[in-house]
Amino acid sequence: MAKKRSQASTVILVVGGDEYLNHRNVREAEHRACVARPDAEVIELDAADCDSYSFDEAVSPTLLSDVSIVVLRNLQRAGEALGKALETFCVEATRHPQDSSVVICQHEGGNKGKRLISTLKNKGAEVVMVPDLKKFDAKINFVYSLFEQQQRHIELSAAQQLVNVLGERTGELASMCSQLCFDFDEDPISRATADSYLISDPQVTGFAVADKAVAGDVTGAVLGLRAAIEQGGAPLALIGALGLKLRTMAKASAIRHGTISQAEAKASPWQLRAAGRELSGWSSEGLGRCIESLAWADEQCKSNGGDPVYALERAIGAISAKGREIHGVGDSRNQGRYRS
Repeated sequence: MAKKRSQASTVILVVGGDEYLNHRNVREAEHRACVARPDAEVIELDAADCDSYSFDEAVSPTLLSDVSIVVLRNLQRAGEALGKALETFCVEATRHPQDSSVVICQHEGGNKGKRLISTLKNKGAEVVMVPDLKKFDAKINFVYSLFEQQQRHIELSAAQQLVNVLGERTGELASMCSQLCFDFDEDPISRATADSYLISDPQVTGFAVADKAVAGDVTGAVLGLRAAIEQGGAPLALIGALGLKLRTMAKASAIRHGTISQAEAKASPWQLRAAGRELSGWSSEGLGRCIESLAWADEQCKSNGGDPVYALERAIGAISAKGREIHGVGDSRNQGRYRS
């Protein structure tokens, strides 16, 4: 997470990282600037179509205000003339910060525009490097930080579930954490509480269905599947959750047999440990059969003549039986093919 910055900063560069966090840092910098300069005019510019004249005009005094707060988007697309204007402004603003406008530049990351960032930093600009949250553990730490900001805590399993479901949608993840803190007094927030707010998400239901299926509770898994479908859940989302569960178990099995290393598995240690505990009674062949049944269910979902619900129920039956018996996975050649 970004460190707190001084309100005296007159040029702030928010660079790269997760898109949601990038834009949130820009909004926070804008809010601080507005608090410090309540009479300032807020002006939005896009570096892609902003020239040096437009920039100079934006940061100059007007009849309405002596200073302005300029939010400059897409700094990576700034032309040479605009870059020079930014450099000149940065030097002057650093010398007289109290009388200066504030410029907040948003850069999407990447190599384009890095030289300008370095130049502005050397001339006194403040650079905020935004984390990318690509790794699972980084997302877990992000969840923890959100709760710490509210002086609250969350159980590890609850944080993991939030990331499992919303980890690719950082804004929704942050909103869910805020909502949980607002609606519940318990500390820490439990897995059950998190699940109660996530249950309408088909991915969550998919994870719950997968847990029941792997535990051998075929009835509970099928009922969960049907409830998700009735609530409007997409079969493909359910297949995705089931597939993730099986792939992680397959990775844990491969590590156990020395086929791959933990680094090659590209999964968090806690995920692999949890998957490893669920491998009892499974064989590599059984995992393969269940993954094949899910592939067939995926095909049924994408086929006009397919029956995805039936296919998913067959896959759940296969998973509950640890892949020891699969009927009807696709065509007559597969029916009754797998037995042990």
